[in-house]
Amino acid sequence: MEANEITKPTTMCDSSGNLLESSIGWARHPHIQCNLSGHYLRKKKWNYWCVMTKDFLFSVTVSDLDYAAVLFVYVLDIPTLKFQEKTVLVPFGKGCHMPEEVNASINFKGKQLSISLEEKGDSTRIQVNCPHFDGKNQSLVADVTVYRPKGHETLNVVVPWSKKRFQFTSKQTALPATGVVNWSGQEYTLNREEAFGCLDFGRGVWPYRSTWNWAAGSGIVNDRKIGLNFGGQWTNGTGQNENGIVVDGKLSKIHEDIVWEYDSSNYMKPWTLTTELSDRVSLSFQPLFERNATTNAIIIQSTVHQVIGKFNGHVVTDDGERMEIDSVFGWAEDHKASW
Repeated sequence: MEANEITKPTTMCDSSGNLLESSIGWARHPHIQCNLSGHYLRKKKWNYWCVMTKDFLFSVTVSDLDYAAVLFVYVLDIPTLKFQEKTVLVPFGKGCHMPEEVNASINFKGKQLSISLEEKGDSTRIQVNCPHFDGKNQSLVADVTVYRPKGHETLNVVVPWSKKRFQFTSKQTALPATGVVNWSGQEYTLNREEAFGCLDFGRGVWPYRSTWNWAAGSGIVNDRKIGLNFGGQWTNGTGQNENGIVVDGKLSKIHEDIVWEYDSSNYMKPWTLTTELSDRVSLSFQPLFERNATTNAIIIQSTVHQVIGKFNGHVVTDDGERMEIDSVFGWAEDHKASW
């Protein structure tokens, strides 16, 4: 199925906050303005950043669920599998403003956690200060910049469940990153030859109960920069999906759905991701670490099983080029939410 490609700036909603049909489709750049309004308590907004090397992972999220803000940061030392995570819940989202545009700054300052996502045109500077990251005296301080090379294409999709329930997602992979993360007495230095950032930007109006799969990865294979992004469950039956690959900054949109195979009783077993009707995606994913994140705050219930590891296999570009994927680092997740 060839979904509609959006090639110019487009507004997502009408004056009543309902989905405009003209915004449904996908784009190579974030053309969509997410002018959400109305839909009391159902609007969901987030900016998720993850920067990863073969040795280290750093992630930070700012989200507004319409009745509370949820902010979290986590880090993983991959050789030792040492992991730490901090989540802050802010009732009614006080002090958390989420912009309509993808490339716009966000700042949140709290006693437990301060986050700055500063847009600079061709880059995003991510600063995090968490003085009691471990709940005691261990701090986390990060200053990381993720760059958007000129012309770099990304995966941007408006997914329609109905005129009153819909989502815009911008998935941006294979973005070079630099910076420093200080954690647990150790300084992790990121350089743009081996560190890659991934953005998951979401703005939409969701049903109360949702389930989804998401997988992403970035790396260098045979001197080619490769980014992977695949989704599942939440887009079923909508005519849209969030499947695509980026090779040297060029997006190949995959309109087929992905068949996900994994063991939900043991997420550390290998996963497989394959295209439903063709050979365009044939990947295995070998987990190295499982992150379990559970939120239980009365009306917000969320369970995430996110496994971090390596992709192997192959993908095929729009030009028919078969790209062998060899030990590309990334993650895959199974997420259930009542929110």
